[in-house]
Amino acid sequence: MKPNLTLNRLKSEAKTFAALESLYKESSIFGVTDGKAVGTYFEHKFRNYLREKYKYSEGSSAKGIDFPGLEVDMKVTSIKQPQSSCPFKSARQKIYGLGYSLLVFVYDKTDDASTSTGTLNILHVIFVNKEQTADYQTTTGINKIIENNGNKDDILAFLYERMIPVEEIEAFKIANEIFKNPPETGYLTISNALQWRLQYGRIIDQAGAVQGVVRLR
Repeated sequence: MKPNLTLNRLKSEAKTFAALESLYKESSIFGVTDGKAVGTYFEHKFRNYLREKYKYSEGSSAKGIDFPGLEVDMKVTSIKQPQSSCPFKSARQKIYGLGYSLLVFVYDKTDDASTSTGTLNILHVIFVNKEQTADYQTTTGINKIIENNGNKDDILAFLYERMIPVEEIEAFKIANEIFKNPPETGYLTISNALQWRLQYGRIIDQAGAVQGVVRLR
C-alpha cells in the first residue's frame, strides 16, 4: 500500500527529484526552446515519479492546480525569464493571494550536441505559502496606507492607481474588507492580463529570508 503524499513529503521529493533531474540527459528536449514544452516535460516526469511512490489527488484543468488535495500548484520556469501564467479568478488574488501555494522549479537548460541531449539544471526549488502569493507592491502599498492613518478613499484611490481589474462596487467592498482584514505581504509580482502573469524574481532573491517563502534547493 502506497503512503499518502503529504506536504512535507512533496517538499522533500521536490528537492530530491531536482537533484536527480539536474544530472539527467534527455533526448526529447534537445534543441527545444519553447518554455511551455520544457515545463510540460518536467511536470509530467515529476508527477510520474510521485505516482510510483505515493497516493495523491491529481490535478486537472477543471481543478485548476496540480495537487488539489494539498492546495499546491507546480510552476516550472527558465532562469532567463522566471515567470509563468495562472488563471484569473478574482482581483482579490492580487491582494489576498492566489488561494493556493506554489512549488516553483527554476531551471537553466543546456544542450549537448555530441549526445543530442538536453539537461535541466534545477537552480532553485522554492515553496511559497498561499498566504504569501499576493502581489508585493500592492500588499505593501496597502499596508503603508493603513499605517499612515489612511481611510477608505485612500485605499480606493490606490486600487485605481494600481489598475486593479475590478468593478466600482467590488472595489468598495474590497476597500471595506481591507480595514477589517489587512493583507499579508505577498512576494510575487502579478501583472494584469487575461491570465495573471506571475513573475518570480523576488521569491528567488528572498527565499529563505522572509516568512512563507522557503528555499528547498
